[in-house]
Amino acid sequence: MRYASAQSKAGTLMEALPWIQRFAGKVMVFKYGGNAMINEELREAFAEDMVFLRSVGIKPVVVHGGGPQISSMLERLGIESEFRGGLRYTTPEAMDVVRMVLTGQVARQLVGLINQHGPYAVGMSGEDGGLLRARRITTVVDGVETDLGLVGEVVGVNTTAISSMIDAGKIPVISSIAPEILADGRAVEQGMPLDTPTGEVLNVNADTAAAAVAAAIGAEKLVMLTDVEGLYADWPDRDSLISSLTARELRRIIPSLSEGMIPKMSACLAAVENRVPAASIVDGRRAHSPLLEIFTDSGIGTQVTGEATEPKPLADFVLVNPFRTTEEETS
Repeated sequence: MRYASAQSKAGTLMEALPWIQRFAGKVMVFKYGGNAMINEELREAFAEDMVFLRSVGIKPVVVHGGGPQISSMLERLGIESEFRGGLRYTTPEAMDVVRMVLTGQVARQLVGLINQHGPYAVGMSGEDGGLLRARRITTVVDGVETDLGLVGEVVGVNTTAISSMIDAGKIPVISSIAPEILADGRAVEQGMPLDTPTGEVLNVNADTAAAAVAAAIGAEKLVMLTDVEGLYADWPDRDSLISSLTARELRRIIPSLSEGMIPKMSACLAAVENRVPAASIVDGRRAHSPLLEIFTDSGIGTQVTGEATEPKPLADFVLVNPFRTTEEETS
């Protein structure tokens, strides 16, 4: 029995070997959220995964939100949570809580878990040094354009800030908040450059922020932890799980997806359209799901692939395509 068990483990390692060799030295971006963020066992497993990846030569970057934790803190403080079109309406008072929870609770917790294994993780808020830049968005409710307060979409990434941490052997853990920059119309009216900060900080969707970061830093892969197994061709038929599809195929079926899946799959699509070779969603309710997706031949989630493209040169600050979302994962 001992030999059989050891032989099985050896087989697993050998299956992983070509993938380890292929991805060694590459950057991967992980969107951390869902049950993986609120379950202690899953939190620890995710931290271990990030350390394992670093140990085999892969360079992980983590982007996270914190919707459940923010809702809990707002309730404790007696601040009402209002959702409009599935997105949290964020007042200045609520934004103070968002910043406190994301950078002071969620990020510190994950950084602490990773650093139990060594001095690897560094917490980085999206507003630190203009790491992320965002423009304010609205949503549509019953056909009417509706204000969301301090909510935005990531339109720019300071790649130098992230790359310097990666080059130092660190694991960046990025909170999904971002300084607001002038929208095109306002910039023209005021005669200001398009990347001029307004002085406000915006609450941004973690899925789309992760996609923006992956695109800007030239990541090899984007992996998004969710609370579903993947994308199904014929839900609720669990045998219809789609293992892989192309950007063209995904673009065709996105309008028919459920409201909860549209922003996640749209983020995957945006990543591969911005030259990230592959983007996957995996079930974060299962321990070590990122490793199973990356290092097994069949994977466990749904992978989206794009067309082959030439590597893009990276600037210090990269403007990325806007990502519009309609889902409550905005923190």
